[in-house]
Amino acid sequence: MAGMAWAEDSIAALGRRWSVPLAADWRGTEGVLDLLVKRPQEKPRRPKQFALLEDGLYAAVTIEVEVKRNETSLILVYAYQDDAHFNYVHLSVDDPAKQPVHNGVFHVFGGDRVRISSLEGGAGALPVADWTKVKLVWDGKEVVCWVDGKTTGALRGVDLSLRSGRIGLGSFFETASFRNLRVTGRLL
Repeated sequence: MAGMAWAEDSIAALGRRWSVPLAADWRGTEGVLDLLVKRPQEKPRRPKQFALLEDGLYAAVTIEVEVKRNETSLILVYAYQDDAHFNYVHLSVDDPAKQPVHNGVFHVFGGDRVRISSLEGGAGALPVADWTKVKLVWDGKEVVCWVDGKTTGALRGVDLSLRSGRIGLGSFFETASFRNLRVTGRLL
C-alpha cells in the first residue's frame, strides 16, 4: 500500500499492533492507547496524527471504543488507503454549524479534507473531557457514529469512492486517549 510509508513505527496497545508516524508520540499499554504529542498542521489540511490498526483492510467494520479528549477533539479513521485517501469521524466540543470543520464525517481524497456529513447536530459530540463511549459502524458505503448512544446528521456520511481500508485512532492536531476497544467486521 502506498500510504504505509508514513507509518514508520509500530507499537503495541489495547492488545493489538498499531502503525504510527513516530512511536515517541504515543504510549501504548494493554489497557490504553495515548497520543501524547501534538504536531503542527501542514498543507494540505488533513489529519496525520493517528495510529493505524495492523489487522488489515476492512470492507465493513464496527468500532466500539471509549475515548477521552485531552483538549477539544479526536478522530476515528476508517477506509484508510494511504495518507491522501481515507475517511474519518471528527468528534469535538464544537457545534458543527458554528465550526464546520469539526464534529462531523470527513473525506480525504488527494487534498484537503472535505466534510461529507450535514452540519445538523447541535452541540458538540464531546462536551466533557471524561471517558466517553463511541460506536462507529461503516458498511463500506455509509458510516454512522454514536456518542453515548446518540447520533445526529453531523455524524452520518456516505462515500462511494473508498470501499475498504484500515482503521485508526488519533487526533487532527491535539492529544487523546482510547481504551476498551472492540473491533468487528469483514476483513478483505
